[in-house]
Amino acid sequence: MANELVINVTPQETRVALLEDRVLAELHIERTRDRGIIGNIYKGKVVKVLPGMQAAFVDIGLEKAAFLYVTDVYAGMEEYEEMGFFGLEINNYLNTPSQIQDLLFEGQEVLVQVAKEPIGTKGTRITSHITLPGRYLVFMPTVDHIGVSRKIRDEKERRRLREIAQSIKPPTGGIIIRTASEGAESEEIRNDLEFLTQIWGNIQRKRENASVPSLLHSDLTLILRMIRDLLSPQINRIIIDSKEEYENIVSFINTYMPKQKYEILLYEEQEPIFDAYGIEMEIDKIMGRKVWLKSGGYIVIDISEAMAVIDVNTGRYVGKRNLADTILKTNLEAAKEIAYQLRVRNIGGIIIIDFIDMEREGDKEKVYQALEEAIKKDRQKTNIFKISELGLVEMTRKRTRENISRVLGESCPYCEGAGYVKSKITVCYDIFREIERTSSELGGHSIVVEAHPDVADLLFEEERARVEELEKKLKKKIVIKAKSGFHQEQFNIIEV
Repeated sequence: MANELVINVTPQETRVALLEDRVLAELHIERTRDRGIIGNIYKGKVVKVLPGMQAAFVDIGLEKAAFLYVTDVYAGMEEYEEMGFFGLEINNYLNTPSQIQDLLFEGQEVLVQVAKEPIGTKGTRITSHITLPGRYLVFMPTVDHIGVSRKIRDEKERRRLREIAQSIKPPTGGIIIRTASEGAESEEIRNDLEFLTQIWGNIQRKRENASVPSLLHSDLTLILRMIRDLLSPQINRIIIDSKEEYENIVSFINTYMPKQKYEILLYEEQEPIFDAYGIEMEIDKIMGRKVWLKSGGYIVIDISEAMAVIDVNTGRYVGKRNLADTILKTNLEAAKEIAYQLRVRNIGGIIIIDFIDMEREGDKEKVYQALEEAIKKDRQKTNIFKISELGLVEMTRKRTRENISRVLGESCPYCEGAGYVKSKITVCYDIFREIERTSSELGGHSIVVEAHPDVADLLFEEERARVEELEKKLKKKIVIKAKSGFHQEQFNIIEV
């Protein structure tokens, strides 16, 4: 598989695209005005403890106080004077039986790390279990644990890496060996840990004199995070259109991955880099609600604050044999496309997939297996449940940042995110009711109706008879005026 990282840098934003066989697989965007804060470490102050929610609000210097749940509180908080998140379930290794009120009090100074950025109406989620990610491992100062990435499946290699981790593990703190460590030499892994422990020492020293609230440590820029997290032997080359960032990448790789050989290209053509690689066109597609399948079927993706719902339809596909085979083929194709769309759009949280109803149990199992296989490419943690009697699949996908639709778009100011506005005919009938409702208050001989041009056309043509009926009933002339600046639902009724 030919994989590439294509990077577009402008003064206002940075965009990193992962291409797999020339197809957009992941898109990461970071804007200068609101650079991500995930992974940042802060010295904060507890502003409110909520026993009823077993949580606390902590001021870390952002517009809104951050949310700290009881399971994210380091049990030895009072000893934390010298003492996270990286997509790892750190709490799987911890036990926090204490109540929030036994661990924290208002006004207390705490060291915390951003686990989740604000998503929708939800505020920043923080944790006191610090994690410092490197190229080959993650260092966890507050956890006495050794772990190896589940994606490393070779048992012999897992044992080798665990032995290395045990030999280099510091007296305090834990280690999780990352997927990139597969095949790495012990010296490379040791150097990674030494670098991370130096960072931790710097954070501790800064904390002593820092005011509250204050930022103590920022994670790498988007580009260097992607190099650190995505670069592997499966990535054939990196193409970037910024000379400055090109040099930063070369320096970073020479420093932290000196034995790895990657093709790094500086793109200097006149055509924009995302246009040249067909990425700009793909970005426009992933903003759409409907996705067509090659067979002629399609899926519809609806994303709300609470969940995402995906509906599968046969569309134009009529099949060649029988209905059951037609449905199976559409569902199998949809399963692969859904796995792709979840990844490229970064859709997380609760996901409900409404496959076309299948009567044969064997067909249901085939579709489930197809979905499960297609989702394996996804780096985010997912849980998939079997197809229900209603043909529904319930699944969850770890949500750590906003989906692409919310990053690139915003709720419609007219429909307020509902996805609908009143139809033109409905607005016409609203106008008729309003005229009758207010006619007694209008003392003039004529009534002027100002409306959106499409609504005005409907009043002039299809609804002309109803307009004339009202004129006779009210004994007033009704004048229709089209207003190009009006929203479709907007209208004015004025007496003359």
